[in-house]
Amino acid sequence: MNNYQKAIENSNIVSKTDINGIITFVNDEFVKLFEYSKEELLGKNHNIIRHPDTPKENFKTLWETILNKKVHKATVKNLSKSGKTIYLNTTIIPILDENEDIFEFIAIRYDITNEIMLQKEVEEKQKIIFLQSRMASLGQMLANVAHQWRQPLTELNLTLFNLKKSFETKNQKEFDKFYDSSKNLILGMSNTIENFTNFFTPQKEKEKFLLNLSINEALKILNRVLQEENINIKFDILKDLEVFGIKNELTQVLLNLINNSKDAFIQKSIKQKDITIKTYLKDDFIYLEYLDNAQGVDKELFDRIFEPYFTTKHQSSGTGLGLFICKIIIENSFEGQILHENTKDGLKFTIKFPKIL
Repeated sequence: MNNYQKAIENSNIVSKTDINGIITFVNDEFVKLFEYSKEELLGKNHNIIRHPDTPKENFKTLWETILNKKVHKATVKNLSKSGKTIYLNTTIIPILDENEDIFEFIAIRYDITNEIMLQKEVEEKQKIIFLQSRMASLGQMLANVAHQWRQPLTELNLTLFNLKKSFETKNQKEFDKFYDSSKNLILGMSNTIENFTNFFTPQKEKEKFLLNLSINEALKILNRVLQEENINIKFDILKDLEVFGIKNELTQVLLNLINNSKDAFIQKSIKQKDITIKTYLKDDFIYLEYLDNAQGVDKELFDRIFEPYFTTKHQSSGTGLGLFICKIIIENSFEGQILHENTKDGLKFTIKFPKIL
């Protein structure tokens, strides 16, 4: 038994406290990590190493668990004497006497600070990449606004000319017709701005929403581009499928996929340009399938398409962030999965969402 105890103490960070949380024992690893001497620790409350950022609810849960004679496991953020933040995977075990009463607690920990800091660094890099992608999307969106407005502005210019002409000739019927036409054109342009504004409005809270609403939003934003490029969209959509996540971000995924298809159609001189969007429910998962006929991706590049900064486009038309961001959004904001495969005519993406229970 002593050998087991020595093995645990030599390979882990160990402390003991009494029933009130007063430290009665610390091993050498504990002393070394937290930079206190044993004399400074023994007889003190264990909250001497508590990090001020840790929510009080965490400690309430901890005490409720161990006072019910159950083992408590958690990743705990602690603070050393010099103010260094330390993350520890912690297991606290109640020790019972012969009467089945608690007489002390043993805490066994191991240091995962490096792993946590590495994870935070990765998350920060992902935030930067996400921001870069949003800025690239903003550039695309401004170009799309220009597309959406070009024709209505031409029509509005002509309508205003006719409006003036009908006023000069005192033709009330023609005047009213051109006046109403002007209002409708301006309303359409206003709706365009509203669609783009909604897309770029920050939305952090996850919510339930209909999958087809996000699809419709993406198609509204790209409506003029799809018309100008003669891209045919085919649908096979169930209108009552709900997913849980951030609607704006799913719209961004669809915008990225459609823009990639558009660029591939142009790059490969595809004459008949088809995109198919399908949604369905299967085995308690919701699926969104996106398929184009732009000849797919070369085999040697196939496994790299979700890598950041990897692109098959010219530098002037691609950042290599679009599909990487799509993957991050589906995995993080929807707890889903995005898969891809070459088909006979093009590239197919399958997005898998958990069904809302």
